Amino acid sequence: MEYLLFTYPNCDKCEAFKEKLKELPLEGREIDLVRKEGKARLREFLAYVRRDERGAIVLPLFIVLNEGRVEVALNTLEELEAWLKSRA
Repeated sequence: MEYLLFTYPNCDKCEAFKEKLKELPLEGREIDLVRKEGKARLREFLAYVRRDERGAIVLPLFIVLNEGRVEVALNTLEELEAWLKSRA
Protein backbone atom coordinates (compact mmCIF):
# COMPACT_ATOMS: atom_id res chain seq x y z
CA MET A 1 0.00 0.00 0.00
CA GLU A 2 1.30 3.42 -0.93
CA TYR A 3 -0.08 6.92 -1.10
CA LEU A 4 0.07 9.89 -3.41
CA LEU A 5 -0.55 13.32 -1.93
CA PHE A 6 -1.38 16.01 -4.47
CA THR A 7 -0.59 19.46 -3.09
CA TYR A 8 -0.10 23.08 -4.00
CA PRO A 9 2.46 25.50 -2.49
CA ASN A 10 1.32 27.82 0.31
CA CYS A 11 -1.74 25.66 0.97
CA ASP A 12 -2.35 25.51 4.73
CA LYS A 13 -4.52 22.40 4.46
CA CYS A 14 -1.83 20.67 2.39
CA GLU A 15 0.83 21.51 4.97
CA ALA A 16 -1.33 20.20 7.83
CA PHE A 17 -1.96 16.98 5.92
CA LYS A 18 1.78 16.52 5.31
CA GLU A 19 2.51 17.02 9.01
CA LYS A 20 -0.06 14.38 9.96
CA LEU A 21 1.38 11.91 7.47
CA LYS A 22 4.80 12.21 9.14
CA GLU A 23 3.23 10.59 12.22
CA LEU A 24 1.91 7.58 10.31
CA PRO A 25 3.61 4.40 9.14
CA LEU A 26 2.59 4.94 5.52
CA GLU A 27 4.87 5.07 2.50
CA GLY A 28 4.22 7.42 -0.36
CA ARG A 29 5.07 10.65 -2.01
CA GLU A 30 3.93 14.19 -2.50
CA ILE A 31 3.11 15.45 -5.97
CA ASP A 32 3.32 19.19 -6.54
CA LEU A 33 0.58 20.42 -8.85
CA VAL A 34 2.63 23.44 -9.92
CA ARG A 35 4.87 21.12 -11.88
CA LYS A 36 3.87 19.84 -15.32
CA GLU A 37 4.55 16.25 -14.20
CA GLY A 38 2.21 16.68 -11.23
CA LYS A 39 -0.63 17.91 -13.42
CA ALA A 40 -0.09 14.99 -15.79
CA ARG A 41 -0.17 12.50 -12.92
CA LEU A 42 -3.37 14.04 -11.53
CA ARG A 43 -5.13 13.26 -14.83
CA GLU A 44 -4.88 9.56 -13.92
CA PHE A 45 -7.13 10.22 -10.93
CA LEU A 46 -9.69 12.71 -12.29
CA ALA A 47 -12.53 10.40 -11.25
CA TYR A 48 -11.50 11.01 -7.62
CA VAL A 49 -11.06 14.78 -7.82
CA ARG A 50 -13.57 16.88 -5.88
CA ARG A 51 -14.31 20.42 -6.97
CA ASP A 52 -15.61 23.37 -5.00
CA GLU A 53 -18.53 25.57 -5.98
CA ARG A 54 -16.27 27.55 -8.35
CA GLY A 55 -14.94 24.42 -10.05
CA ALA A 56 -11.50 24.54 -8.43
CA ILE A 57 -9.89 21.26 -7.35
CA VAL A 58 -10.21 20.63 -3.62
CA LEU A 59 -6.73 20.11 -2.15
CA PRO A 60 -5.01 18.29 -0.71
CA LEU A 61 -5.96 15.13 -2.57
CA PHE A 62 -4.76 12.00 -0.79
CA ILE A 63 -4.94 8.80 -2.83
CA VAL A 64 -4.15 5.42 -1.29
CA LEU A 65 -3.16 2.75 -3.78
CA ASN A 66 -3.36 -0.92 -2.91
CA GLU A 67 -1.74 -3.16 -5.53
CA GLY A 68 -2.06 -0.32 -8.04
CA ARG A 69 -5.76 0.27 -7.44
CA VAL A 70 -7.30 3.22 -5.63
CA GLU A 71 -8.43 2.12 -2.19
CA VAL A 72 -9.50 5.54 -1.01
CA ALA A 73 -9.38 9.21 -2.00
CA LEU A 74 -9.53 11.80 0.78
CA ASN A 75 -9.32 15.58 1.09
CA THR A 76 -9.46 16.39 4.81
CA LEU A 77 -7.76 15.40 8.02
CA GLU A 78 -11.15 14.33 9.35
CA GLU A 79 -11.59 11.93 6.44
CA LEU A 80 -8.06 10.61 7.04
CA GLU A 81 -8.80 10.00 10.73
CA ALA A 82 -12.04 8.17 9.89
CA TRP A 83 -10.27 6.01 7.31
CA LEU A 84 -7.49 5.14 9.74
CA LYS A 85 -10.03 4.17 12.42
CA SER A 86 -11.90 1.98 9.95
CA ARG A 87 -8.69 0.05 9.32
CA ALA A 88 -7.85 -0.50 13.00
